Amino acid sequence: MGLLDAVVDLHAMPATGAAIALGSLAVVWCLLSLLIIVWYVHEPGRRLKSVDSTPPCKIPGLPVIGNAFQLREKKPHMTFVKWAKTYGPIFSVRAGSKSFVVLNNIDVAKEAMVTRFSSISTRKLSKALSILTFDKCMVVSSDYDDFHKTMKRHIIQNVLGPNAQKRHRGHRDTLVANIVKDFHAHVKNNGLQPVNFRNIFQPELFGLAMKETLGSDVQSIYVEELGRLSKHDIFRVLFEDNLEVALDVDWRDFFPYLEWIPNRTLERKLETMDFRRQAVMKALIREQRKQVTSDEEKNCYLNYLLTEAKTLTEKQIGSLLWEVIVESSDTTLVTAEWAMFELAKNPKLQDRLYHEIQSVCGSDKITEEKLCQLPYLDAVVHETLRKHPPLPIPFPRFAHEDTELGGYYVPAGSEIAINFYGCNMDENQWEKPEEWNPERFLNSKYDIKDMHKTMAFGGGKRVCTGSLQAMLVTCSTIGRLVQEFEWRLKDGDEEDMDIVGIISQKLRPMHAIIRPRN
Repeated sequence: MGLLDAVVDLHAMPATGAAIALGSLAVVWCLLSLLIIVWYVHEPGRRLKSVDSTPPCKIPGLPVIGNAFQLREKKPHMTFVKWAKTYGPIFSVRAGSKSFVVLNNIDVAKEAMVTRFSSISTRKLSKALSILTFDKCMVVSSDYDDFHKTMKRHIIQNVLGPNAQKRHRGHRDTLVANIVKDFHAHVKNNGLQPVNFRNIFQPELFGLAMKETLGSDVQSIYVEELGRLSKHDIFRVLFEDNLEVALDVDWRDFFPYLEWIPNRTLERKLETMDFRRQAVMKALIREQRKQVTSDEEKNCYLNYLLTEAKTLTEKQIGSLLWEVIVESSDTTLVTAEWAMFELAKNPKLQDRLYHEIQSVCGSDKITEEKLCQLPYLDAVVHETLRKHPPLPIPFPRFAHEDTELGGYYVPAGSEIAINFYGCNMDENQWEKPEEWNPERFLNSKYDIKDMHKTMAFGGGKRVCTGSLQAMLVTCSTIGRLVQEFEWRLKDGDEEDMDIVGIISQKLRPMHAIIRPRN
């Protein structure tokens, strides 16, 4: 894509500019030829076996580009699982001049996240990711420094911690009630026509995130640079546009010596996305600030930041709010949709969950207080997190000093990619890992309280702060929907397992036929 952009741009240049550009490309071609020769002469060893060696097996690749072509499908977590079966659970891959040590084993992943945390606690982001994450202003992408620790404490105190969850209980109850009401309305108006699960669940989930961060479920807002935006427009700007850009790959990140060649298509998309996102966040903050007066105190993250974190810049406030909005709206959707898909696909397992809910709740509606009495519901969610982790590979970690992982020496400067999906597909850890089987989490072998078992929420000091809310919302919603309706997939959808790419969201929304149980 980038090279094509460079060639196309030549047609718009004056003759002199074109000649200079062509000459530069010729130099680049000579450099690439030289690199090919060097690569053949100094081809690295295939397998290393001791702590005195640099990372283990290097996946064979092509000259110069390394394994980039093999990862072209944008689903690296799945490709890594295939390689792990051949080359072992720890290996290194190369894309251009960048190398990654990939971990596909739970024990080594724990070692990286906990034991060796002090050596690999920083992030090294590409230019695109730096823009997407507001230049590391987001907690999830920041280095583990004072900023990270302070902002994580703010999030826990006001939004995602146990006390905050008690304060926001009413918002979650409203979410579940609205979702159930909308599904009943669909049955009343459309009978047994398939319903789009995402069209009903996603707006309510986004509304919950807006209430917690901004104080209200914003239905529309005027943005000076963009005009009047509906709630759907806001979601598109804050989430969908960002996801689209995140899926694009800037080949220059893997060839630093070619950074001078423009990749204008991606650069324009990044600039447009960032401009629109910041404009919407500024408008939301400005509008909500007007409503937060001395006689109208709102229990929301924005009000907390404005009163307790006064040293933050406007950009930092916007990035922190955006992070909570997006993360609250995304990962829970992915898990809930896959869980309902798997239950609709497996009627016997769905019936087992329904009977468990009936035995505990009877004719009463399921509530959060009852969740601790529903082990099979808990197992359903954990098994979904295992097979469909929302973020299969989180932001790579950067080794800022020499360290050791899995018995191998990892030199400073290495990037570490933890493949959560690969850990959950490890046949040495899980029996028939490709199967969706909640009963495995009723076995004492898999302590359901140990979040490391599915890796979905990370671990160590960087463990996800939203795990409590994610579990409460997901379990309550799934339990109530199974209690109220019988779910079946639309004919032919049983094998529709395609995902977006680097995240596990279903490529096509789930469509299900639902029947009220009573």
